[in-house]
Amino acid sequence: MTENATTDAEAGSASHPPADRSPAHAPWTLRRRLVTVVVALLALVSIVIGFVSVAILRAGLQDELDQQLRSAAERSHGVLDRPDRPGTISEPSAANILNGPAQASGTLALVFDGTTISYGYLDETGAVQGLTDRQVQLLAEHTTASTPVTIDLGGDVGRYRVLGEVTSSGVAYLIGLPLATVDGTAARLAATIAVVSLAGVLIVAGLAAWVVRLALRPLQRVTATAGRVSELPLAQGEVSLVDRVPEADADPRTEVGQVALALNRMLDHVDLALETRQASENKVRRFVADASHELRTPLAAIRGYSELTRRTGQDLPEDIAHALRRIESESVRMTGLVEDLLLLARLDEGRELEREEVDLTALLIDALADAHVAGPDHIWHLDLPDEPLEVEGDGARLHQVVANLLANARIHTPAGTTVTAGLATRDVDGAPSAVITVTDDGPGIPDELQPSLFERFARGDSSRSRGTGSTGLGLAIARAVVSAHHGQITAESRPGFTRFTVTLPA
Repeated sequence: MTENATTDAEAGSASHPPADRSPAHAPWTLRRRLVTVVVALLALVSIVIGFVSVAILRAGLQDELDQQLRSAAERSHGVLDRPDRPGTISEPSAANILNGPAQASGTLALVFDGTTISYGYLDETGAVQGLTDRQVQLLAEHTTASTPVTIDLGGDVGRYRVLGEVTSSGVAYLIGLPLATVDGTAARLAATIAVVSLAGVLIVAGLAAWVVRLALRPLQRVTATAGRVSELPLAQGEVSLVDRVPEADADPRTEVGQVALALNRMLDHVDLALETRQASENKVRRFVADASHELRTPLAAIRGYSELTRRTGQDLPEDIAHALRRIESESVRMTGLVEDLLLLARLDEGRELEREEVDLTALLIDALADAHVAGPDHIWHLDLPDEPLEVEGDGARLHQVVANLLANARIHTPAGTTVTAGLATRDVDGAPSAVITVTDDGPGIPDELQPSLFERFARGDSSRSRGTGSTGLGLAIARAVVSAHHGQITAESRPGFTRFTVTLPA
């Protein structure tokens, strides 16, 4: 039972790894990183210089204080052990030392003759002041210090450098000088260095930001060139890549120049590839246009002769009559395909469409009426505004767009599907636009087909069956016509809902 529980726990841990709780931070820009590094290095150098300077100054001042301390100890030794009276002690007390010659204010003394202990220090007025028991205890612990040591007595007394000595008569005494001057001078130097360093860091930060911004301008121009190129419609149409990084910014001796030079070479290769692709597309487009134009005449002849033969009134065998009907129907379908290809070729060449006022309200009514006749087993609805809506464009081509969308909804949805054609006005990017929608509640468009929905010869079935009469060019023509009118066509679909939206400048 325990092994199973352990196994289950391990399996649960493996199947549910702990979530990454590390916060997502926005990446720093190169400019920010450079300025931060420069400022951080300067701050670090300033801190090191300040620390070393203060340490050297403190050490020097402390050495001077130790020399003064040794001089004070020698004078105290002369007071406690008179050379003119060998073997005797002249008043072995701290007051005797402090009132001796040339003792500076703040001098501290402690004397122990073996039985009694005396102590005190000189204040700023030259008067002898006493010490607390704790301070006396701290001093007594260092009476044997033969070299200067630092003691923090606390309170108003503060830190002292003290030196212990013993006279020839066995009297132990301690002399101390305050470290207030040393600490004060070191603190003022540290404050001065801190203020100067802070001001220097701020000044250098501003200068570094300006210098880095100036140095990165070539990189910004490289980025701007790449951004302009990325906005070009490279996937289709004739594109000319005229943008290049200026030669002044493409100096191979600099890192930015190397990037700019590489970008220019890449743009040259892309431009050559686009020119080659466009030349190939132009050849194919001219071939399609020429072939479509040339095929219209023989197709019309085939259709005419087959129809004439069928209408001669002669009794033809059933198989011959059926063959003629098939020839006629296929010639009609082939003629429609040729006309569509010819229209696409002309639109690809950028030929201007007719420009006139087109009543979209009447256009939708006529198109829906035709769709109702072609698909009586569907439910057709109109959603029109109260007032007629007009745009400038080619009425025949716009009617073809709406007819193709309605036919697409009729062909690819089962009987009983509701199809609604709508018309409305909407502001797009601050400009009034006419919006045509064709919506149905059919099964929807497969997800894998939606990305290529407006491509030529795109169909919803992989068998490329012609049973529905679809050539796969209807939506491609619709997009080409709408684009020629400076509009946009989009599609959204899910099970039970499909909508095509055409937006035209009003």
